[in-house]
Amino acid sequence: MTSDTPRTADGGATPAERDAMRRALALARERGRPGPNPRVGCVLLAPDGTELAAGAHTGAGTPHAEVVALAAAAEAGVDVRGATAVVTLEPCNHTGRTGPCAQALLAAGVARVVVAQTDPTPTAAGGAATLREAGVEVLTGVLVDEVEPLNRAWTTAVTRGRPFVTWKFAATLDGRSAAADGTSRWISSPAARADTHRLRAEADVVLAGTGTVLDDDPRLTVRGADDAPLPVQPLRAVMGLRDVPDGAQVLDATAPTVHLRTRDPHEALALLAEREARHVFLEGGPTVAAAFLTAGLVDEVVVYVAPLLLGAGRSAVGDLGITTVTDALHLQVLDAATVGTGEDTNVRLVLRPVVTGPDGTTAPPTPDQTEMI
Repeated sequence: MTSDTPRTADGGATPAERDAMRRALALARERGRPGPNPRVGCVLLAPDGTELAAGAHTGAGTPHAEVVALAAAAEAGVDVRGATAVVTLEPCNHTGRTGPCAQALLAAGVARVVVAQTDPTPTAAGGAATLREAGVEVLTGVLVDEVEPLNRAWTTAVTRGRPFVTWKFAATLDGRSAAADGTSRWISSPAARADTHRLRAEADVVLAGTGTVLDDDPRLTVRGADDAPLPVQPLRAVMGLRDVPDGAQVLDATAPTVHLRTRDPHEALALLAEREARHVFLEGGPTVAAAFLTAGLVDEVVVYVAPLLLGAGRSAVGDLGITTVTDALHLQVLDAATVGTGEDTNVRLVLRPVVTGPDGTTAPPTPDQTEMI
């Protein structure tokens, strides 16, 4: 880049680099759930700001976004020496399933690297420093607020050592997830259920307690508009000590299933982390939900509120050990929207528990919530 290239207030990034970062973000988002790896996009720019090539990472064991973009440039016969690489995540600095991206950029002769999010993992971090030491100009933090939400689950998993947990439930206006006779189909609308499948598809694991499996016999799969299962499915996890009947739908051949024979949410997440799970979608009924909440292990809450009143029935969440309003578990509203139209309208709320612990966990009272999981 020449010294007279126009700059913005965003850490010295040019308008072309900001546009390229948004394109890299879009490419990364299109790739869907990549398993244990983050979603990353890369755009290569010529010194005048025009795009030379682009690419995105498609999953563990496949080339990283920078390498994909460099390969696309080479295939097109484009010389990238002196180019700028715009990347949503700091180029890795280690050899894992693939080689280090920092070295690939150096070998290609890239002169400048623009990064949104720095890599939080101890093994992969340091790519920016390696590039700077080799004389490459590196700019970090560009549009980071726009980019970081894409990999929120992965970032949580690699920094806290456990999967990101989304608790999803559907409830009536008076907070009931089932009627007094136990019936719960269907509290949420078809539009809300379709939206739930969209969210399930973004997770690595869909988890329910044995109580929910025994009472409702759910499939816990991701299904399309025709109610047919999609070809790529997350892992299904059943948590609890009770046996699951051989004929349960959760054990069918549609998707893999693991039975986590524990009542401890910490242990359950540790077992899933061993499988490189980054995002757990919790749909497991009031008891298992209360266990995760009281353990401070819920990172996000998604609730579909139906315009119904029951007056009695099963609560959406079990006893949290809270006896006074001043001790209530507070949640921050991140998004509120309607899903569906007419009689099918539900309100979808996305919330985040207010962090009270120094380790990034919530800290309500902790009664024994494991008896019926």
